[in-house]
Amino acid sequence: MSATPVGGQLPQTAQEEAAELVVRNAKVFTGDSQWSRPQTTAVAIREGLVTALGDDRDIARHIGQATRVVDALGRRVVPGLNDAHLHVIRGGLNYVLELRWDGVRSLREGLSMLREQAGRTPKGQWVRVVGGWSAEQFAERRLPTAAELNTAAPDTPVFVLHLYQSAVLNRAALRAVGYGRDTPDPKGGQIVRGRDGEPTGMLLAAPSALLLYSTLARAPSLDPGARRTSTRYFLRELNRFGLTSAIDAAGGFQSFPDDYASVKDLAETGELTLRIAYHLFPQIPGQEIDDLTRWSRMTRPGDGDAWLRLNGAGENLTWAAADFENFAQPRPELIDGYEAQFEKAVRLLMENGWGFRLHATYDETIRRDLTVFEQLAAEGLFPGGNRWLFDHAETVSHDSLDRIAALGGAVSVQNRLSFQGEAFLNRYGLGAAAEAPPIRAMLDRGLTVAAGTDATRVSTYNPWVALHWLVSGRGVTNTVLRPAANRVDRATALAMFTRAGAELTGESNVKGVLRPGCYADLAVLSDDYFTVREPQIAHIESLLTVTGGRIVYSAGEYEGMDEELPAISPPWSPVAHFGGYKNSPRPGLAGALQAEALGEAVAEAELYRRWRAERAGGGSAVEGTPFDACFSL
Repeated sequence: MSATPVGGQLPQTAQEEAAELVVRNAKVFTGDSQWSRPQTTAVAIREGLVTALGDDRDIARHIGQATRVVDALGRRVVPGLNDAHLHVIRGGLNYVLELRWDGVRSLREGLSMLREQAGRTPKGQWVRVVGGWSAEQFAERRLPTAAELNTAAPDTPVFVLHLYQSAVLNRAALRAVGYGRDTPDPKGGQIVRGRDGEPTGMLLAAPSALLLYSTLARAPSLDPGARRTSTRYFLRELNRFGLTSAIDAAGGFQSFPDDYASVKDLAETGELTLRIAYHLFPQIPGQEIDDLTRWSRMTRPGDGDAWLRLNGAGENLTWAAADFENFAQPRPELIDGYEAQFEKAVRLLMENGWGFRLHATYDETIRRDLTVFEQLAAEGLFPGGNRWLFDHAETVSHDSLDRIAALGGAVSVQNRLSFQGEAFLNRYGLGAAAEAPPIRAMLDRGLTVAAGTDATRVSTYNPWVALHWLVSGRGVTNTVLRPAANRVDRATALAMFTRAGAELTGESNVKGVLRPGCYADLAVLSDDYFTVREPQIAHIESLLTVTGGRIVYSAGEYEGMDEELPAISPPWSPVAHFGGYKNSPRPGLAGALQAEALGEAVAEAELYRRWRAERAGGGSAVEGTPFDACFSL
């Protein structure tokens, strides 16, 4: 059976030997540097695996009467993307209830969407905007006010989460959660109040986001069947961008096993469209060791199958050892003596063959953790063959990277500074921002460095926004933060989103590249990632995504070739009316090019001048050097 568009290939082999799917007339980037032909034009797939690669003539012999032949029309094909740090399980549970501002370019448009959604949201339900956006992406460069939310939705509770920094609620939401004059501020959070002592609607993380998340947790949730459907729609949205795998980083308010039921059920029925390697995160302070002990007796990392498998513990092992990433607030000081309990947790995992990942934003945290690991290394537990890594690591020092390498660790970086870059720059300065995180230094030490998004409550889940950040050093405001010396080329960035993630889950022999015998996970892209202008990288989508030989997403010429989903429930869902990520028009290709190039050159020159000044002796400018504020970043 052929699929349109099709290139007129005739069957040339017996059905029992024929491919089930062939993608031809493509620019196939295999990602396999060890293969003599890293680029080909066709891929043959059978029983979920790549069976052959070559030019169209080579692959013609794999086509049988029932082979589905897809003509890529000369488009770029890449291995399926793998987000190495995505809260996919938690994100799926309420995806259809969320109004996504991901990619929305103005607050005016966002408020218009919110007003419309409030009009169709039934009594007792909320309008919630939960991550994936930043005030920096809006033309207005600001948050909505509580007054604007009150006007847009006078009677429907509205909750708008902004990064790990704050949330804005309207009056109806304050009533729904019971926040009033006498409500005390929780530890690490602030309920902002007016002159009369009443809450204004602004909640601040100071510095912990626990107040924000605990408030969101009071919103109505879906029943188990609707959660399952919601997860399917979220996975389809991820497939839209060429994602075929993700490593779930667990997180707060994600309890095992209850919140894992939807993905487990979808795996059992063969309806997952994204491969998920998941972690387990102790939820209750003081109970961490008991939870880890119980889990280590129940299962082991690697248990599961190609679609759903346990990968280890984290991203917290003990609550006291976790720092925060609210760059609008000073770096938190972790309590003295947390290492004793933390050492028990790490020892337990290493002795039981469990890997782990650790949320660590600051080098101060990383250094303390590494001291514990080095003490255990004296007993032979590091490097011990168990996969372990630090997540985030925005301010990790070069000395700490040497220690990580010596202990057999890895790093997973995310584009959180795409959305929080201005806050980080304002607090820590240009020199720190230029090295946040020090990606080139990580790679130069031979560390496995995988890339992800940390979606959905901070960055968007669109991986191409993260790939643009890796390559360009720019965030959503287009401000240059990382100089060329701390960026990577496009092939390296893609490897961080494919092969490196497979290494973190122990699947590098079957995932992350297109090679005979590997998983048939690939994406046919809307634009050629390797040749498109740099600003357009963030606008790439997949037109055809294949996971395990199944077409799990299709658009454009291929629309309708993917698997049918059930109707969205509830019918008033924001996703049913607005969809997910809102991709803006691609940048123009005419006269703007020259101006854009000139602007980039000026910004780069100023970045380097200021960076050198800070590295030379502190401060943002060299004394006596002319400085024009018009070109400040």
